[in-house]
Amino acid sequence: MKKDVISILKKVGAIITGSHIVLTSGRHTDAYINPDKLLPNTKEVSQIAKIYASTFADKDLDVVVGPAVGGIVISTWVAYYLSKIKKKNILGIFTEKSSDNNQIFDRGFDKLVKGKKVLVVEDITTTGGSARKAANSVKKAGGKVTMVSVMVNRDPEKVNSKVIGYPFKPLTIFNISSFDEKNCPLCKKNVPINTEVGHGKEFLKKKKKNEI
Repeated sequence: MKKDVISILKKVGAIITGSHIVLTSGRHTDAYINPDKLLPNTKEVSQIAKIYASTFADKDLDVVVGPAVGGIVISTWVAYYLSKIKKKNILGIFTEKSSDNNQIFDRGFDKLVKGKKVLVVEDITTTGGSARKAANSVKKAGGKVTMVSVMVNRDPEKVNSKVIGYPFKPLTIFNISSFDEKNCPLCKKNVPINTEVGHGKEFLKKKKKNEI
């Protein structure tokens, strides 16, 4: 399964190495898995979703929830394949990012998870923050979080069931080192920030503003 996920990501050019990238968490890394390369490719997203569905086919589920943004596409596809496997309608919905950087239900979706058994799915995680926030919103809405899963866990020592606060199982693990800005060896070597992927543009803009 791990080989399948990684091979799909490599096929669409989603795995980047030898760079200097700022992650959503604010940490820096020299390697990156770019879900934006995967999400437009429906065939490959479908293949990933099938792996999700087969992995959790034995779970009693009613709804699949994905945190914005990457989880939106994935949750719909996973729900589709789980519906086919289980021969019942499993909903695919999503949480949205709020102004305070939370993941919340809008559009009345909270009513769709109340009293339901829920699988939370995310594309990539560094800290588990988005998936955990989405799971918390499920709980707040009266749903039961059966499992939280991510396509790729980049740091299994820091992202696990204990940290997430719910049962957690990634499809695969792809260890990538990341660093605080203050301790980043790439910054110390003045390796240019990648502004094409991750949050490099925002980081440089904020840094420039702070220097004024």
